[in-house]
This record gives sequence, C-alpha cells and structure tokens, in this order.
Amino acid sequence: MSRLSPYWLWLLLALPAFGFSLQITLSDDPKVIRGLLHPTGEFSARFLIIAMLASPLTLLFRGWRGPQWLKKNRRYFGVAAFGYAAMHTLLYLFDEGTAARIVADLPKLYIWTGWLAFVIFIPLAVTSMDYFVRRMGPSWKTLQRTTYLAAVLTLLHWAALHDWGGLGPALVHFVPLAVLETYRVWYWYLRPRRSVT
Repeated sequence: MSRLSPYWLWLLLALPAFGFSLQITLSDDPKVIRGLLHPTGEFSARFLIIAMLASPLTLLFRGWRGPQWLKKNRRYFGVAAFGYAAMHTLLYLFDEGTAARIVADLPKLYIWTGWLAFVIFIPLAVTSMDYFVRRMGPSWKTLQRTTYLAAVLTLLHWAALHDWGGLGPALVHFVPLAVLETYRVWYWYLRPRRSVT
C-alpha cells in the first residue's frame, strides 16, 4: 500500500472530476450545472474528512499500515478537497449567473459559511508543497490548524442547505470525525497519566 505512486493516487482522486466535466461537456441541459453542485461539494467535504482522519486513526490503530499510509498521503486528499471545492464554487457562480444574485445570497448562512471555508482552503492548498513546509517551518503547522475551522464551516454550509435539510447527511459524514478528534484530544490532554515514582 505504501508503494502506491502519487500519480495513481492523483488519478483516483480526479476520477469523479473527470466524470463531472464529461457531464457538463456532453449535456445541453443548463440544469446539469445545478445538479452537480451537491456532488462536487460532497466530494470536497469527504476528502477533507479523510485528510483529517489521518492523525486520530494513526493514534487509535498504532502499528497499522493503513492509517500510516493515509497520514503520509493526507496532503493529496487535502488538495483534492480544495480542487472539488473550487469546482463547486465555479459551478455555483455559473448557476447564479449574475453578480447581483451572488451578492444577494451572501447573508444566507449556508452561503457565507461556504465562501469563508473556501477562502480558508486557498492558503492551505497553496502551501501544501514541500517547498512551503520547509520555508515556513513551525508556522506551516499553525496555518494547517485552520483546517479545523474550515471543517466546522463546511459542516454548517452543508447542514444549513434547504432550511437545514442537509443536517442529516452532514452529520453522517462529520460525526465520525468529531468522535475520533474527541478521542485524540482526550488521549493527549485529558487521559489520566501514570505517575512516575
């Protein structure tokens, strides 16, 4: 598993995007763009969750190769999350059609939370390369911690859709992450420690 080429991983992560692009290219129905808003957003959220699951899973299943592989490759999943978020945003802009409609939507909870999550994604994606990891030093990890804020905003964005009709699907995706992150916090900060005598 650890020998899987990054190029193959990128190909796998890009397959849904190829399918979405094909639908847009081959269809004359303008509604196809609106129909792809949810799938692109969901893939973005899923890849974000997968990337964030790496650390707690590695802690919970120490010694297992799967979580270790995921931790080693989580940046690919994070960049894929940004890619699908960018596609989601572009489709939204095309679907709205005019700047006036886009501005009119901004006060809605499910809109501004989505925009803010996307803005947070941008520096995370830009600095995902090894060059920035080396260049930024400890501040790189500080920046990466804003992923948690992006995740909360993504959850709110998804849940608030259609008068909170997206709450169920959003929770199905995010509750496992919340449980594992709670375990991680407990393990590092709250669990009883044996006193050394």
